[in-house]
Amino acid sequence: MTYCVGMMLDRGLVLMSDTRTNSGVDNISVFRKMFHWTVPGERVIAVMTAGNLATTQAVISKLEERTKAPEDREPSILKCTTMFQVANHIGELLRETIEERQLSNGQSGGPRFTASIIVAGQIAGMEPRLFLIYPEGNFIEASEDTPFFQIGETKYGRPIIIRGYDRTMSFEDGIKLLMVSFDSTLAANLSVGMPLDVLVLERDNFEPLHQRRILASDPYFQEISTNWSEALRAAFHSLPDYSFNQDEEAG
Repeated sequence: MTYCVGMMLDRGLVLMSDTRTNSGVDNISVFRKMFHWTVPGERVIAVMTAGNLATTQAVISKLEERTKAPEDREPSILKCTTMFQVANHIGELLRETIEERQLSNGQSGGPRFTASIIVAGQIAGMEPRLFLIYPEGNFIEASEDTPFFQIGETKYGRPIIIRGYDRTMSFEDGIKLLMVSFDSTLAANLSVGMPLDVLVLERDNFEPLHQRRILASDPYFQEISTNWSEALRAAFHSLPDYSFNQDEEAG
């Protein structure tokens, strides 16, 4: 399992992913889930992956190969004219890869080698866009009503984002919000793990504004984790006391 989030702000896009993959409690490894490609002054495209590792690695390898010489290896995400076309191309590639793996393993029926992908980026002259691609290859786009997407182990960190999200917030606050979301997920599920990868794509800046890997020993992340736990305990103790006799007291 994994956990990845892509979030739209007025200023651009904030992405964060973990790096844990496991095939049981005794087989845990670190693999990058976030990748990006740039054409200076023209486009920046980022993807985050969740699901069967062999499937997602195959998709990324194909995308990478086609970007090395896009004029010889069509179609390439570096030649798509819109982000919609980019999402459509990656969706088709994901669906085809899953089907190929099913056939090679003699399987029929529903997809076993399932995977999902978040696609984010901007092409010059157009708006930044964010997509969620399903294993079947179809996808949806982020909007005012749905300004962020999650893939992987989503349930623990989702309430944090819903309560704290503000489209006008700064990139720094966006990263802080996602750190709290990831900290809550890390505390609740062992299949999500450090280090974390962060990528910030600023509107009309066709190269990453900020990117870094956050290790478990990172002082800022440790401070966020500690302070958030203390803030939750303080908030809990500040709530009105419950009384067994509250009905009588109300009467």
